[in-house]
Amino acid sequence: MQQPRPLIITGGHVTPALAVIDVMQARNFKVPIIFVGRQYNNNSEETLSFEYREVTKRSVPFIHLTTGRFTRSMNMSTFFDVLRIPLGFINAFWILITHRPTAILSFGGYLALPMALVGFILGISIYTHEQTRELGLTNRIIGRVAKKIFTSFPETQNSSLVHKIHYTGNPLRSGITSFIKKNISQPTKSSLPLIYITGGSLGSHAINSYIEYNLSALLEKYHLIHQTGNVAEFNDYERIRLLRESLPDDKRTHYELYTHIPSDEVGDIMQRADLIVSRSGANTFFELIALSKPSVLIPLPWSAAQEQQKHAQILKDAGVATIVDQGDSNEHFLHVINTMISQTQSYEDAFKQLQKRYITEASDIIVDAIFKNT
Repeated sequence: MQQPRPLIITGGHVTPALAVIDVMQARNFKVPIIFVGRQYNNNSEETLSFEYREVTKRSVPFIHLTTGRFTRSMNMSTFFDVLRIPLGFINAFWILITHRPTAILSFGGYLALPMALVGFILGISIYTHEQTRELGLTNRIIGRVAKKIFTSFPETQNSSLVHKIHYTGNPLRSGITSFIKKNISQPTKSSLPLIYITGGSLGSHAINSYIEYNLSALLEKYHLIHQTGNVAEFNDYERIRLLRESLPDDKRTHYELYTHIPSDEVGDIMQRADLIVSRSGANTFFELIALSKPSVLIPLPWSAAQEQQKHAQILKDAGVATIVDQGDSNEHFLHVINTMISQTQSYEDAFKQLQKRYITEASDIIVDAIFKNT
């Protein structure tokens, strides 16, 4: 019997990609999956990327794609990055003629562009998902050759691509959806309120710095679970680990420190948390709503089209989050934490209204749409 042709998943938004993989595996799809992505965090260091570790953990073949991109800054690094762009199209061509996928599902970003354009030339069905409220540049290009453009927000529109836009919501990782369905969590190790701090898969140096400065004061009142990331440039984890080791025993036991937390454990941590401190990317936005978790949000200042600021503002306007601008004082950050956590019982009704506005079954909808049309 002939082996089914695979689905290739690619792109820069890894968390929704993993959510789709999890749904396909849970539903025992016979279609093989291949992930094309970035094996290392960047070209200058050989730290394995979050996507590589999570994809291979699921026993999905991972193919590293070497390509480049245009950036706003102009330096020697940018010059060499641009030179890699043609290499990306050559690599994409060889990957696609070798594996002959039935379809390509893109999650945006510069990695997805050569795969989608070369795939279209080779007659492969292209689908793409947009996480943010406005179509990014890559998805505006890929959208021209895609069969469907899946969107996270019902507001996402584009006059020339309106016939392809299909509102699905944002795929939520299985570690989140399983706790929504079961509505269970493990008890916290401490009687203190639990704060979960995360800067995303790579971590956030700005968030880590706020925690580092205020650590002693925070540990007087709270139990902390802190995911720092492992970007070698800042060396945050190692520096903060040494700080943790210097703490008195009673404080050290209330401070859990990790470079990364496996995706199948994040749902439990978020469910148990009384407050979450994080950036405000699309994944975080939808997960906070799904789990009804109040938050202190520190939007990435240079996110495309100020999307993180917009996400944070929606939650702030709903009364379930407070925004701390990167660069606000350490004292202000601590004050916001104390204020938010004193009000955690007052957010339930606001979250119920938010949950009516957004779809939570995105992964299933996307999978069904692709295999209905291929």
